[in-house]
Amino acid sequence: MRIEQESDGVSASTKHLVFAYYVTGHGFGHATRVTEVVRHLIHAGHDVHVVTGAPDFVFTSEIQSPRLFIRKVLLDCGAVQADALTVDRLASLAKYSETAVKPRAQILAQETEWLNSVKADLVVSDVVPVACQAAADAGIRSVCVTNFSWDFIYAEYVMAAGLHYRSIVWQIAEDYSHCEFLIRLPGYCPMPAFRDVIDVPLVVRRLHKSAKEVRKELGVPDDVKLVILNFGGQPSGLKLKEEFLPSGWLCLVCGASEHEDLPPNFIKLARDAYTPDIIAVSDCMLGKIGYGTVSEALAYKCPFVFVRRDYFNEEPFLRNMLEYYQCGVEMIRRDLLTGHWRPYLERAISLKPCYEAGINGGEVAAHILQETAFGKNYASDKLSGARRLRDAIVLGYQLQRAPGRDITIPEWYATAENQLGHSTPGSPVDDGRTLKTLTFFMEMFKDFQILWHSYRTYLNYRRSTQGEERKAAANLFNWEEEIFVTRAPGRLDVMGGIADYSGSLVLQMPIKEACHVALQRIHPSKHRLWKHAEARQNDKGGNPTAVLQIVSYGSELSNRGPTFDMDLSDFMDEDKPISYEKAKKYFARDPSQKWAAYVAGVILVLMTELGVQFEDSISMLVSSAVPEGKGVSSSASVEVASMSAIAAAHGLNISPRDLAILCQKVENHIVGAPCGVMDQMASACGEANKLLAMICQPAEIVGLVEIPSHIRVWGIDSGIRHSVGGADYGSVRIGTFMGMKMIKAKAVELSEKCAANGLNYDEVEQDDIELLKQEVFLDYLCNLSPHRFEALYSKTIPESIAGETFLEEYENHNDPVTVIDQKCSYGVRAPTTHPIYENFRVKTFKALLTSAPSTEQLTALGELLYQCHYSYSACGLGSDGTNRLVHLVQELQHSAASKSEGGTLFGVKITGGGSGGTVCVIGRNCLKSSEHIFEVQQRYKKATGYLPFIFEGSSPGAGKFGYLKIRRRVTLKKVDTDGDDDGAVTVENNS
Repeated sequence: MRIEQESDGVSASTKHLVFAYYVTGHGFGHATRVTEVVRHLIHAGHDVHVVTGAPDFVFTSEIQSPRLFIRKVLLDCGAVQADALTVDRLASLAKYSETAVKPRAQILAQETEWLNSVKADLVVSDVVPVACQAAADAGIRSVCVTNFSWDFIYAEYVMAAGLHYRSIVWQIAEDYSHCEFLIRLPGYCPMPAFRDVIDVPLVVRRLHKSAKEVRKELGVPDDVKLVILNFGGQPSGLKLKEEFLPSGWLCLVCGASEHEDLPPNFIKLARDAYTPDIIAVSDCMLGKIGYGTVSEALAYKCPFVFVRRDYFNEEPFLRNMLEYYQCGVEMIRRDLLTGHWRPYLERAISLKPCYEAGINGGEVAAHILQETAFGKNYASDKLSGARRLRDAIVLGYQLQRAPGRDITIPEWYATAENQLGHSTPGSPVDDGRTLKTLTFFMEMFKDFQILWHSYRTYLNYRRSTQGEERKAAANLFNWEEEIFVTRAPGRLDVMGGIADYSGSLVLQMPIKEACHVALQRIHPSKHRLWKHAEARQNDKGGNPTAVLQIVSYGSELSNRGPTFDMDLSDFMDEDKPISYEKAKKYFARDPSQKWAAYVAGVILVLMTELGVQFEDSISMLVSSAVPEGKGVSSSASVEVASMSAIAAAHGLNISPRDLAILCQKVENHIVGAPCGVMDQMASACGEANKLLAMICQPAEIVGLVEIPSHIRVWGIDSGIRHSVGGADYGSVRIGTFMGMKMIKAKAVELSEKCAANGLNYDEVEQDDIELLKQEVFLDYLCNLSPHRFEALYSKTIPESIAGETFLEEYENHNDPVTVIDQKCSYGVRAPTTHPIYENFRVKTFKALLTSAPSTEQLTALGELLYQCHYSYSACGLGSDGTNRLVHLVQELQHSAASKSEGGTLFGVKITGGGSGGTVCVIGRNCLKSSEHIFEVQQRYKKATGYLPFIFEGSSPGAGKFGYLKIRRRVTLKKVDTDGDDDGAVTVENNS
């Protein structure tokens, strides 16, 4: 339902109402918009009790009325921020647990009693979860007013925090489900907990003074440009310098410390300064995105130069609204900190903001709240409690960001010379031919059957993207120079999974979804720099130096920055490459651009491991059809495709195996994800419709296993976001290495005992002594057979152990890519047992594939998948979504329809790093099996609201594909219908 602008305001009421309005403890933006709604409720003659932790002046500067009651109580904490731009995910969940989870019973009792004591007619929440439950307990209707909900925000944090925090998201969603309906504000996120929704215009605070009055009070002449530095009332934490601003500019600083000394061209605003008046008089605003800043920038047509905040899922939806109405310019965090502000400010004042929609959402929302309190029913008929709860926890299955509108690359990322209206030698001005050439570049893929599936993804993306992103990609390359195109697929983990880092045999199938990278190596003097990159180079002296520029398609799917650039000299420390640890910190300092570590990191690895020198600039276009967070190696495909492209452009002859090992170094040491090598090996070395059989010690390919024609495998995505960088995966890996250290210590103990007492042939045979010696120096846990483990070691492995206790007894766990937290407890027995038995299961699975076709063969293969799945769960790497998929497959496997076909589906398991992601299903290759797979998909959607993606089909690895080399040849013979010379393109296929 959408409510358009109300022209008559909130009419004065003859009946006196009491509203209890709960305000979240996160930032000032919620409090300022609540003020606007409350103002209209009080104007209509009602009492409003505001429950908040915000300072009183936020409300009293706008409302002076005896009908306003402020109660200082904090019932949630929002996102904990280390500074104005950095969200601490673990601290946020921990503080929410302390604030709202542990004292929950006390809070509910307290709020229920208070609501009854003030005789509240309606509870309003923006957007405190427990307020909805308290209202229900008190028998009072409740309404939420917001553009986001905390279940959506915290869902991303759970991936870093681990399984034990997931219940927080479910509880928040269940609390919201008690809400009568949602008054939804523009720039909203997905909020599945709310069934009934009413859309209203922007809630914006009114102006108090004219622009002329504000300038006069500030003592600023009309010819001086003003920028307001606004980080939502928080100190920016910047060390401001006079040279940050162009000549003729002044900066008005919000939230500055009283003791902070500012340069002469920076003016400190009072803590209670009325920011709408300041925003309206400013030529532009610089800060972070929040509802308050965005709504006021749009309402008063103030261009907004913004810097991305990390790990706050509200941002992409507000950012898209800014850019859609031509009111936003994105600034790279690095340029904010170093003072390269000029090109952004100049770009901002050239914008023509065009938001003309309503800005009286406060008035409209207040009218709806008043009518609701009178008894009007805006909500649909209530469904059963179970159905409402199912709706409320949809996000508990998804646990991932929802894609927003894909308008993420600002138009000003076009090359600097185009912005200035002139060209430099070797960098022709775009006369329209670059877009045509880019189109040809995409279209030509259809000539290669090997690329067909990925070409369709490219083509669909090209049709759906906005002109801005296409323009950014089109202006990335100098079309007179060679372009190298590489391709690397994702993979489906059929068997092996997390046992890879323990040295197991693994069986991996490359999927048809792949990542493409187009790369150009070019002399710095011919490189087409983005405007801010050119400004940074000019500040260093203006001489052309090697620069890396990357455009990443589909950035909005995970709220990452769409572009990245850096000087390649940043990878050098005097005459040698910087350390991996320093590079990890370099990319981690701006989480919105941390994704670039997967791409740019391959350059540093080649410099460090192979001594490659990079003197030319590099431009890269990355487009991946491998979905993120689904456990099908999206990161490995990006790394492998990127390194393959760089190797091709620089004439490096790297075998697929060696390339995969180098890519693992990128992920382990620069990205910081403790993965094994099987993902990169499958992406680099795999072949279509075959299982890559590899012993991960560290990466020994033992062959390619044909999938028999009567057998078929599928992948089904659970919708629960998986991450090998998450807490669950890392903790299980630590537990595995702890177990191996304990086994080796026990082997030493047994060997010393035998040596001291002499041989006792009743207890120990000579062969056992030799085995003990091998186990003392055990390199990989999978080299220990199950029977040896059960005979000598299983009883000595504890269920779990505290990190501090383990370190006191064993000193370290000998894993170079994980760190033990002394305060954490780690499961040990299950993570140690899993790889030992998984290696045996994989070997058995491989042998069974070559046996005679039979139902017994399929049953045995399926049983091995089931055993693997439940072993994952024992390690703590299961998830509700993947367990549900397994249950659905089991139901169909034992159904009458399956038995009538002699069996269709025979087994299923969670894959990769677990904790969500994709399951692998094995079945008979027949039409009925495919029908059952689609039935699983539909049943899952009916149960969860999420339609799973099905992975089917295969494609070759990067090594088999090779690379394409594209060159544009100018010709005077071919002229298109527009009279333009399009030239010609030569394509070489090197596979």
